[in-house]
Amino acid sequence: MNPVKYLFPVNRWLEPMFAAIILGSIIYAIWHLVTLAWLPQPFFYEPADMWGDWFNTSYWSRDPGTYDTYKTVYPPLSFVFLRLLTLDKCYPIANSAGDVGPGLAARSCDWLGVAALHTLFVINIIVVALAFVKHDRKTAPWRSFAVAAGFPALEALDRGNLIIPTLTLVVVAYGPLTRSTWLRWLAIGLAVNLKVYVIASIIPQLLRRRWRWVEGALISVVAIYLAAYSILGVGTPAELVQNLSAFADSGASNLLDVWFPATFLALQALLGNWQSPLMGLIGSYWVDFLLILLPALQHTVQAAIVMAAVLAWTRPEAVSRYRLTNLGISLALITSESGGYSVILTFFFTMLEPWKGFGRKWAIVAVYLLCIPLDIPIDRAPELVRDTFFPARTVITDYKIMIGPFIRPLFFYSIPFALSLVTMREVWDDYRNRGTTNRWRFRRDAWLFPGIKEPVRLEASPGGGPSSMKSHAS
Repeated sequence: MNPVKYLFPVNRWLEPMFAAIILGSIIYAIWHLVTLAWLPQPFFYEPADMWGDWFNTSYWSRDPGTYDTYKTVYPPLSFVFLRLLTLDKCYPIANSAGDVGPGLAARSCDWLGVAALHTLFVINIIVVALAFVKHDRKTAPWRSFAVAAGFPALEALDRGNLIIPTLTLVVVAYGPLTRSTWLRWLAIGLAVNLKVYVIASIIPQLLRRRWRWVEGALISVVAIYLAAYSILGVGTPAELVQNLSAFADSGASNLLDVWFPATFLALQALLGNWQSPLMGLIGSYWVDFLLILLPALQHTVQAAIVMAAVLAWTRPEAVSRYRLTNLGISLALITSESGGYSVILTFFFTMLEPWKGFGRKWAIVAVYLLCIPLDIPIDRAPELVRDTFFPARTVITDYKIMIGPFIRPLFFYSIPFALSLVTMREVWDDYRNRGTTNRWRFRRDAWLFPGIKEPVRLEASPGGGPSSMKSHAS
């Protein structure tokens, strides 16, 4: 027996190793919470705000100022959904304890909301695991654990963010779990009405000429929006666009805004603010340099995604639909900051890639690295007095300046960039090796390159079956 053979392929031991590191990090985070009453970095810096996204949004689902006072960017379905999963009687006491968020006082009363949040988290783990098992049993345990229980998912649970049910719906809409087109349309319609940027996953389907599928998905989005709007009574398209624009222009105002970003946009806004402390910390030279470098990185990745999409449009059968959907969502997330947990959507599609070629391998490794709930300190920070919620006490938090906020976006940028390069290579190889052979389905495409022969119909021989198909090409 040659023991070396068990080392190849490398992911045979590398992916379980990453999963074990993630598990160990989760155990450490739980120990830290139980012992010190607050989650370690890189989790959210305000321990008293646990489940804040869930309960604050639940409060505003009962307040008419959802869009003009709260300035929410959530579509109406988000508030209808949370109102169904929380207890009305708990929200008249909102803010009675002086909470920063108006709904936080309801946490100790609203047992249904707490149970619903954690039930949705467990359901999401099951759905993601089933999807990976159906796709590839060999890698399913490690990849499903990283995606459904890694750092972005746990941070979403800590915040109580609606990205959790959104991921579940995206998996149903685009994953391998169902063949029902109607169910997929329903799932994507619900997902877009929970998180607006998920609509970026529909557009790439046009690259594969899935006209009817796109029409059905958009009809589902509009129908569900109208139904939710009729129930909530507020949340017109104009209000949504106005709040989204204001949110995109708000930028970062202090160092805490770059605690857990998906992109460098918050850091760019902070660097561009002359009142920012970064000018004194790193000097004007590095501020000016980063104000050139960071936008250049963003635009480079965006350009790579667009170029890959254009090439995929000329050769859609050469690229998997998972990849195109991934690139569409990635472009939306890179263009506008939507929070560090939003990247979990792209992680699911990235983990559907095979362990093959450098680009795909790098993307998979980058996902694993970003799913580790640990960070590396680079400097000390002043100790802070903080109130905690679970358990309730007053503690002194020993936060540090970590390297994560400065390199996590770079790792995230590298994922769609690597997959864009892989897409370009796959399209090029398909042109070089196949020409237009067996492309009768796409015979009405515009030919972008000279010297390409017209596609011809493949006809079955008397033996029948795909293996006996033969071409009449000359």
